[in-house]
Amino acid sequence: MPPPLTTEALRELVDRAQGHSPDAWEDLYLHCRPKLVGYARRRLPSAQAADDAVSEAFARAIAKIDDFRWEGIGFEGWMFGITRNVVLEIQRAFTRDRRIEDRQAAASPPPVPDEVGANLERSEEREHVRRAFARLGDDDRELLELRVVGGLTADEVAAVLGKQAGAVRMAQSRALDRLRAAMKEVQDA
Repeated sequence: MPPPLTTEALRELVDRAQGHSPDAWEDLYLHCRPKLVGYARRRLPSAQAADDAVSEAFARAIAKIDDFRWEGIGFEGWMFGITRNVVLEIQRAFTRDRRIEDRQAAASPPPVPDEVGANLERSEEREHVRRAFARLGDDDRELLELRVVGGLTADEVAAVLGKQAGAVRMAQSRALDRLRAAMKEVQDA
């Protein structure tokens, strides 16, 4: 993984990308991809779907780069917003496809999606965190993924989710409280 970019280096890359530099897009892709794929993999039924979502997000970003402005959420937040929209579209399509499959093949069990995070180390602590995280609601999981895993600020998450930054901070606090409670339940079980 390449070293983190400074704010100045990221701005320079985005400026070059707005000038349609393929090299700048490659560097932006290498910079943003790990976090975006991590986010998408936790929200989608397979690693392939997550990779496809990030590829589609970058295709959309390339097409819309002239509309990007530094005001508000910054480039990484902008990319998370695009990725989130793609993920939501894939989730809706997956749900719609599953309903059609269920109707067509009512006698046979539906296909089981790839296990999310199958390549993660299976340590006991990771398993506890995974099980506790799974007990959270979708909104709590998404917020924590964007804040903690994605590394976005409260202002960036607020812009991605269409909320106020203060509401994001309060929701994060409540989500972390629920995660701590779920961890205790998992560990005591």
